[in-house]
Amino acid sequence: MTAARLDEIDRKILAELQADGRMTNVELARRVGISAPPCLRRVRALEEMGYIRGYHADIDARELGFEVQVFAMVRLMSQSERDLSAFEALACEWPLVRECHMLNGEIDFILKCVSPDLTSFQRFLTEKLTAAPNVASVKTSLVIRCAKDEPGVPFSIVEERAAMVG
Repeated sequence: MTAARLDEIDRKILAELQADGRMTNVELARRVGISAPPCLRRVRALEEMGYIRGYHADIDARELGFEVQVFAMVRLMSQSERDLSAFEALACEWPLVRECHMLNGEIDFILKCVSPDLTSFQRFLTEKLTAAPNVASVKTSLVIRCAKDEPGVPFSIVEERAAMVG
């Protein structure tokens, strides 16, 4: 189901929960202009349809001692589906890897990694990542600072697209 097939209330629910996933159902219902029981039914339906994948706290990694954030660009020797899937499974096992995205072009994967310090990241890089089967090369970029880190989707654009379809 595309976002355009959701009605305005569903899109408002998603936008409000994206901004604050901890609000009560009563507060959510008030914000979107419906009563609490149908609001809860809609939230449950949105969860079942896969629009809402979960609820998470936005944790400050640096406050917990993860001072280093690195993007690792990985090129594999083979891009067969079996080899791509094997690398994805391996990346999912590594705790320092927080995101793993397959790309097209010269780079096969980009990994977002966090580490308490450079020594720990270097150990992961040399003992795990570059030593992994089928890895041809790894290029890394250390994050100096983050100017924007906004989860979810821009709901203003979702609404524009829905207006064009509807």
